[in-house]
Amino acid sequence: MFKKWMKMLSAVRPSLQACSRTIASVRGKHALPDLGYDYNALEPVITAEIMQLHHQKHHATYVNNLNVAEEKTAEALAKGNVKEAIALQGALKFNGGGHINHSIFWTNLAKDGGEPSKELLDAINRDFGSLKNMQDALSNATVAVQGSGWGWLGYCPKSGRISVATCANQDPLEPTTGLVPLFGIDVWEHAYYLQYKNVRPDYVKAIWKIANWKNISSRYLFEANAGKQ
Repeated sequence: MFKKWMKMLSAVRPSLQACSRTIASVRGKHALPDLGYDYNALEPVITAEIMQLHHQKHHATYVNNLNVAEEKTAEALAKGNVKEAIALQGALKFNGGGHINHSIFWTNLAKDGGEPSKELLDAINRDFGSLKNMQDALSNATVAVQGSGWGWLGYCPKSGRISVATCANQDPLEPTTGLVPLFGIDVWEHAYYLQYKNVRPDYVKAIWKIANWKNISSRYLFEANAGKQ
């Protein structure tokens, strides 16, 4: 079966090579996004030390490794080396997911995040019964993540409803579950251990104090309106 599959890939190799050249010519490198606020802006919920390390070291590493993985993939496809390109998919998923997840995470947080918009609150009440029920559901699911991962509030384009989901490691929400991310909670230890030690529930409980409801509401409205078109 593998030989048959490789024979089929060989037949399309010229197209893959042309595609990789086109991608390389138009794709720019990924860059570490600005936070939009100071590292100490979320204190006392998250310390400046954690924010700086999380952003400048951890997120930056995902960005750098993603760029390297994309370059190696383009080179492999240009050479027609499909095996190598396939072998790089794990690095693309892990580092690409890390970049996507953190880019959302920073915008999901704010010192004075306000309250959910009427539209979002109506959807939360419809799907969870109350805001507290939703917060409890997401908190419980996130605390229960084994090892490293993320807890998410997501929007389902097919049903128009919102729900809770978790993803392991840096797996991105939408490709993994079909849900569009609205609000994410990072429960990799680098996100909280220096401050909360091994008490993950305290960190998850505290993060609601800095939830940027303006951003979360905007994400919901964008997706809900897109579904009406």
